[in-house]
Amino acid sequence: MFETKMLSSDESSLNEAVKLLKSGEVVGIPTETVYGLGANALNEAAVRKIFAAKGRPADNPLIVHISDFEQIRPLVKEIPELAYKCADEFWPGPLTMIMQKSDIIPDVTSGGLDSVGIRMPSHKTARAIIDKCGFPIAAPSANLSGSPSPTTAGHVFNDMNGRIPAIVDGGYSAVGVESTVISFENDSIRILRPGFVSAEDLKGITKNVIIDKGVVAQLEKGSVALSPGMKYKHYAPKADITIIDGSLGAFRAYVSKNASEDTVCMVFSQNDCKDMNVGTICFGATDEEQAHMLFDTLRELDNIGAKKVFARCPRKSGVGLAVYNRLLRAAAFQVVTLK
Repeated sequence: MFETKMLSSDESSLNEAVKLLKSGEVVGIPTETVYGLGANALNEAAVRKIFAAKGRPADNPLIVHISDFEQIRPLVKEIPELAYKCADEFWPGPLTMIMQKSDIIPDVTSGGLDSVGIRMPSHKTARAIIDKCGFPIAAPSANLSGSPSPTTAGHVFNDMNGRIPAIVDGGYSAVGVESTVISFENDSIRILRPGFVSAEDLKGITKNVIIDKGVVAQLEKGSVALSPGMKYKHYAPKADITIIDGSLGAFRAYVSKNASEDTVCMVFSQNDCKDMNVGTICFGATDEEQAHMLFDTLRELDNIGAKKVFARCPRKSGVGLAVYNRLLRAAAFQVVTLK
């Protein structure tokens, strides 16, 4: 057990965090997507501490974070031409690119795969930590495995107090959902996990953008998860969530018929359930607001002791697809589709 220390983002605090990382420890670090649980990506023993702290399955790969494009070269066997174009357009930012890993990436970091996901965060504190360390940092979301991802240092502390030595407070995560994860297939880009960089954005790089079936469906038993967030139930509060896919009128009619005294509705606006005798919690009117607020909202469901939740269905395009993907997993794929 650690006495977990909350650090600020000033120079002395960052130096303290870097000292811990260089000694093989795990530190909670801010990024623009969500907070990460960081360790030296090239140190097998340090990476294993991430899995232990999270309670994360060992076959769930980690994303490796860099602070400069040149740092990618020793980590992979080759860089596809489309990767250069994506980096020019979206790095630093919330995009993870999967490539064939080199031998210096331990198998534990890649979840036993021969590929590795690499990203350059836009959060200045995250990049400063990587710069000071002089090595890439493996960092999944800094939450207990399966629970909602953290978008504040306080969220990390709630999950990781006593499990890691320190957390760097870098403020609220601006994006709010994890990075888009892509792989390359000749002249095509495959989206394995949607995020703030959308399919529509990526079509500016190539017209051939494929959305993997695992984005909106459960992987078949025995399938290999090429990206974090594909295989296991994720992001879930204690409440039982059902997504209601239909118009506002259909949603209101379904809630009126099926709600009980303990039902809470996750809605776009408080007016969605106006004059209805149910609890409501709003998670944003636009795709961007929903991405920013989703994990906060899922954590708030636990704070209020929600048991049964009906959630309005986000859009399934643009950034909305990222929100839908996370909410699907939080709901364990329970969806009611209304005509």
